[in-house]
Formats: sequence, C-alpha cells, structure tokens
Amino acid sequence: MIPVTSFKDRAVALFGLGGSGLATARALIAGGATVTAWDDSPASVEKAAAESIPTGDLRAADWSGFAALVLAPGVPLTHPALHWTVQAAQAAGVEIIGDIELFCRERRRATRRPPFAAITGTNGKSTTTALLAHLLKVGGRDVQIGGNFGPAILGLEPPKPGRVYVIECSSYQIDLAPSLDPAVGVLLNLSPDHIDRHGTMENYAAVKERLVAGVEAGGTAVIGVDDDWSRAIADRTEAAGKRVARISVRQKLEDGVFLDGADLVESERGRRKFTFSINGIGSLRGAHNAQNAAAAYAAARALGLAPEVIAAGMASFPGLAHRMEQVRTIGNVLFVNDSKATNADAAERALTSFDDIFWIAGGRPKEGGIEPLRPCFPRIRKAYLIGVAADEFAATLGEDVPFEICGTLDVAVARAAEDAASAAAISKLQTESNKLPDAVVLLSPACASFDQYRNFEVRGDAFRDLVNALPEA
Repeated sequence: MIPVTSFKDRAVALFGLGGSGLATARALIAGGATVTAWDDSPASVEKAAAESIPTGDLRAADWSGFAALVLAPGVPLTHPALHWTVQAAQAAGVEIIGDIELFCRERRRATRRPPFAAITGTNGKSTTTALLAHLLKVGGRDVQIGGNFGPAILGLEPPKPGRVYVIECSSYQIDLAPSLDPAVGVLLNLSPDHIDRHGTMENYAAVKERLVAGVEAGGTAVIGVDDDWSRAIADRTEAAGKRVARISVRQKLEDGVFLDGADLVESERGRRKFTFSINGIGSLRGAHNAQNAAAAYAAARALGLAPEVIAAGMASFPGLAHRMEQVRTIGNVLFVNDSKATNADAAERALTSFDDIFWIAGGRPKEGGIEPLRPCFPRIRKAYLIGVAADEFAATLGEDVPFEICGTLDVAVARAAEDAASAAAISKLQTESNKLPDAVVLLSPACASFDQYRNFEVRGDAFRDLVNALPEA
C-alpha cells in the first residue's frame, strides 16, 4: 500500500467502493486522513464497513468540512449528467480528484521521485503496459504495475530507490488527475470511444491529451502518429517544449520508432540506430501489437534500457489473457480469445491479423456497429453471432459474409469449431498436403459483454473453457 499523507489530519469524502475505492480508502486512512466513504450499493457499503473503513451517507454530510471528494473513476463526472456527489462537492467548492491524482501528489512528496510511466490510448494500453513492465523486469528493474490494468495504484508497494511504476490510465482516471505528471507518458492512438461519458470526441481527445501534455520537465511523451487526433497532439506537445518520441506502423519516421516490414526501427535524424525483427513473436502478432511494441520500445528507451535488452524482452513476452490470446490449436485450427475487443476498432486489429477466419461476434453493440469492419469481410469465412447485437450485425453482413445467429457463446463455439475443422479437412484434400492451411476460430466480439456477461474477462474465460472442453481432432 502507498499511504496518502497529503491529506493527513483532514477530512475526505470518498465515493465508490469497488476495488480501487477500497484501496484508496485504506491508503488515505494509513496516511492520517479522516475518511467518510459511501456508495450507491448497500452491499459495497457493508463490505467496506466490515473492513473497518468509516462509512457515512454523503447525502446527509456537511460538505463544507471536506478537503476533497475522491471519486471512483466509473462515477460520471461530467456526462451524461453530474453525479449527485459531484454536484454537492462543486456547490461547496470542494476539489474532485481520483486515485491517480493522489499517487501523483505522494510521488512529488517523495525525497526522490520514482520513475513513473503512464500509458493511455483507445486501444492497446493494457498490452503496452504489460509489455513495458515485462521489458523493465528483463532489464533488472523493480517494477510495480497497476492502475486501470491490474491492482489499484494505491494498493501497490510504496516508493523506494530503484523502483519504477508502470500505470495504465483510462480517460476516466485522467479526468480525475489534474496534476498528472509522469516521467514518461504514452498515448497510443485515438478513435471514438466513451463518448457517452465525455460528450464529444473533442472532449475525449482533450482528456487523453492531458496525460502527455503533463509530462514532467526532462521527461518524454511517446505518441502514436497514425491517426489525425494523436498526430495533432504530438505536434502541440512538441510545440509546448516537451520531448516527443513519435511511433508509427504506417510510415517511416525521421525521428522515432516505426515498423518496416517485420522490423522495428529506432531512427534519429534519418539514421537507423537500431533494428530488430518482431516476426514470429506470437504475442505481438498483427499491426496493432506492432504499435504496442513500438510504444513500449520507445518508453523503455526513455527509461534507460539498452536496445539489445528490449529486443530480448520482446521475444519472451507471453502476452495477455483476452487480447489475441492463443488458447489452443486443434488439428490445424487455431482458437483465439480476443474478448477485450469491445468495439469495432479493436476487432479490426484482430481481423486484419488472420485469414480464413471463423468469427464469433456480438454482445451489447456500440455506436456504429460493425459497418467500419466491411474492408475485413473478405477475410471472414463465416460469422457466428451472439447477444443482442446479433440481428443488427446480421443485417450489416447481409450477403457479403455467411453467418449464423447462434445467440449464445456455447452454441457459437461448437458451430465454429465444427465448420473450421471441416474447412481444414477439405483444404487438405484439395491441396493434397499434410500441412493444412491455417484456419482461425476468433472471438473478437466488437461489443461490450454486459448483455450476457459481467465483463469481458468473464466472457473470455467462458470461451477458453468451452475451447478446452472440445475433443481432439
């Protein structure tokens, strides 16, 4: 735990008692703050009270006595409407912050600031966070990893010499961290997401920009330049006097890290300083993972790792569950769990990584559905549609892609496995070869999971269990 001493002997209101809220409450109490915690869920309040966290109905509180409202990131701050605690805090002139902000304040109070890398982006931030932490561990660093991915940030071990923090930050968390100042800030990419929370794409992008705009003096902003939003942010950040390391998988860069075929290249003033291949690293398959690798490389270099150490670390990276996770191969059919792909942009990254795809998609749809995936349709042999999006997705696929409306994941896995095995067998007869061409059963839903599963992890676990229960070829 990282005790929060910046509110010692002051009263703090805390709303939201999920995992990060409980960790934050403990950290505040350990640092000497007087906490009043609450949640709209009675069960959450009961759980906190059982852990000796002081609780009290904030609706009846005297807000003039609070030094701050510490808000859980999932609680609406601006859109679609202000939460009642936000209204109460604003009316009383009480600052509204989150756990990332508390961490930043404690880091600044440390005798010697520990290195702190913060990673954000619409897609790829969890993989990049895990990959950067892995590279640093390979380089012999003492690494603490958490935030939006993994343990809550204040539940990590406290700062000490040689320790480095690698933290994933969602837009919700950045919105509650007005003085976010990492040593290395990473912005991977931007595409429409969480518009219901931020109101407009412009607002969403502005929140994300704060992570790299706030990089501390002497630090580095690592920014992807393959979309218009991020490219403009890179230019503004550099114009503001920050050191910017640009990354790209679509273009060669005079300065930065870019993908050239299967090689990652570090370039400076047009000269190739270091080049290594990521071909054959299964956990980094696809252009989207090449972007993650480029960002992690640039961030690791900014944190002092040698290129050779980074290249060795890339080769040993095991990947993450639910993100292009290679679950099993039966015969010559590969089963891939990409349950984290909760929007079309994320699903596109998986669909462009394979050919001959038996695609399981659906759930609770997001704005735009799968229409943006139309260029990927030729890669899809057949689609197996589940959840409330099934009819909408079927209408989009039309006559371009064969499909079945399966309804539930168990039916979809069984049908996709059967069809993929049959297709592989036919291909073997046609080619008269003992090596079958690859076929992939891909769960990449392009949807949220909430119509049938609590979260994408539960959905991905269910897929993995179903695949592992299939008989051998």
